[in-house]
Amino acid sequence: MSDHPADSFTGRFAFGENWVDYARRIDESHVEQAIQGLRQLLGVEDLKGKRFLDIGSGSGVHAVAALRLDAAHVDAVDFDPRSVEASTATLTRFSAGQSWTVERKSVFDLTPATQGTYDVVYSWGVLHHTGAMHPALQAAASMVAPGGCFVFALYRRTILCPLWKMEKRWYANASAATQASARRFIIGMKRAMFAVAGRDFNAYVEGYKARRGMLFEQDLHDWMGGWPYESISPMAVDRAMKRLGLTKVRAFAKGGYFLGVRWTEFGSGCDEFVYRRPA
Repeated sequence: MSDHPADSFTGRFAFGENWVDYARRIDESHVEQAIQGLRQLLGVEDLKGKRFLDIGSGSGVHAVAALRLDAAHVDAVDFDPRSVEASTATLTRFSAGQSWTVERKSVFDLTPATQGTYDVVYSWGVLHHTGAMHPALQAAASMVAPGGCFVFALYRRTILCPLWKMEKRWYANASAATQASARRFIIGMKRAMFAVAGRDFNAYVEGYKARRGMLFEQDLHDWMGGWPYESISPMAVDRAMKRLGLTKVRAFAKGGYFLGVRWTEFGSGCDEFVYRRPA
């Protein structure tokens, strides 16, 4: 493993435990939603002949989606050994006989000199949890081949990010019972907010996987415990990518920023970005 200082970050959240639990529940409907999500981000119908790198593969469902879109080969890497276990199990279930690998590897272990570059480098909601987001972006972007795409999602910066940083650090180091109590509190708050707004919370939970093929319970646990935690504005993303020689293809990002901060959001969701390395 890498000797990058971020990889020795203490007190980080056990993402892999959450992904192992989720991986057991994956079915074809989750895979299909992951496929649709990839198509929307990439703006293509398939990945025929492409090499695909999934950084922070988690459950492995998006690696499966890439193979279903006819990627020639997929390499999935994750720092958490339990995530490696989850990704391996999911790919074995849904993509047996296809060309893929899963390795325990940090983003800071990745070098073009040892494993080449990729037509698509994908990292959804991962690099802001490394403890060194900007170096992680640089490391991931270095794996993009000429003419290839870097597809990633990062937490948007909001006025409450300092609060969420404290909450996530606390939650990641709390007992399982305390974490469960905290989740019940947040769910109760959400139910109340939905009721005030005249919305059906149960319908929201039932339709949750349509957004990325995920389950509400797993995403809530993941979000509350996502430590280490960093966030960024779309403008700062664009500046960083330009410095790395990549050009924007598309972004699914909220506006309303002032002084680099979004002031009108309670939580902190992810903005999605696609950048290309010139051929």
